[in-house]
Amino acid sequence: MTLDDLRRLDPKKVGSWPLMPKLGLLALTLLLIVFLSYWFDWQHQLAQIEAERQKEEQLRTAFLDKKKRAIDLPAYRQQLLDIEKQFGALLKQLPGRSEMDALLTDVNQAGLGRGLQFELFKPSPTETLRDFYAELPISIKVTGNYHDLGAFASDIGKLSRIVTLNDINLSSTKETLVLEATAKTFRYLDEEELAQQRKAAAAAKGGKK
Repeated sequence: MTLDDLRRLDPKKVGSWPLMPKLGLLALTLLLIVFLSYWFDWQHQLAQIEAERQKEEQLRTAFLDKKKRAIDLPAYRQQLLDIEKQFGALLKQLPGRSEMDALLTDVNQAGLGRGLQFELFKPSPTETLRDFYAELPISIKVTGNYHDLGAFASDIGKLSRIVTLNDINLSSTKETLVLEATAKTFRYLDEEELAQQRKAAAAAKGGKK
């Protein structure tokens, strides 16, 4: 069928058209219906389907993550118990308030036992309070030979209670070595002090509101 034949077709008498033009018109009509359906309806449905698919993926990921946590929960609980035991063991290395004098004596004896001469052994008049323990710095200055000073530092580390040497300064004279440092000892807070700590923290938190 030529172009002239198509031009002679009467749009009002589609029923009398030849088969090929009818099929062509039908195909165009279907394409138009599909296009309009997509434009006004299907694209929104497809977008909604894609959004639901992404939501499904997120939910599946969240489910698998929670499932993994549930499976690992016994291991986490065991780790927590182990940490609590380790923490308890460390806490036992902190003396109470009544034991601090004995600990200071131990530090002093550690130096004297190595033949060192204390030129300064001055505990700070105030403690630094932390969450559950107090920190007491002690200014020390001792003289002796290199071997004895090293042995003293080793003995400090071997005490049953935690003592650390900080801000170490080593100098020499004509006859001996001089060690200046800050020894820090720690003690745990008793229940009364912990209650005061919690009360102060609550008051500070309330004041910020």
